[in-house]
Amino acid sequence: METTSAAALLAALAHPARLAVFRMLVQAGPEGLAAGEIARRTDTLPNTLSANLSVLSHAGLVQTRREGRSVIYSAHYPAMTDLLTFLMEDCCQGRPEVCEPVARAAARASCCD
Repeated sequence: METTSAAALLAALAHPARLAVFRMLVQAGPEGLAAGEIARRTDTLPNTLSANLSVLSHAGLVQTRREGRSVIYSAHYPAMTDLLTFLMEDCCQGRPEVCEPVARAAARASCCD
């Protein structure tokens, strides 16, 4: 991943509401959540949620699909993985203890198996 791409993903996440929505979608798993359910859980107005989801979608962090009349949003795990890898690839510099807590947390995560 290029620095410019990483910066664009980080910029999309650099807002408390967008970060909360993205984390919610990561927790929801590949099944994702309907836009209405996201709005209900976050107590967000539809136009505000739409703008936030649009930013996340344009950055490539979320993907959408239609199910009947609902639009389902889900985290785009490959983009998240690429960003995390980019952030961690130069970590440690021969000192694995620096990154050990993150490696343990990643090993416990069940979303990305």
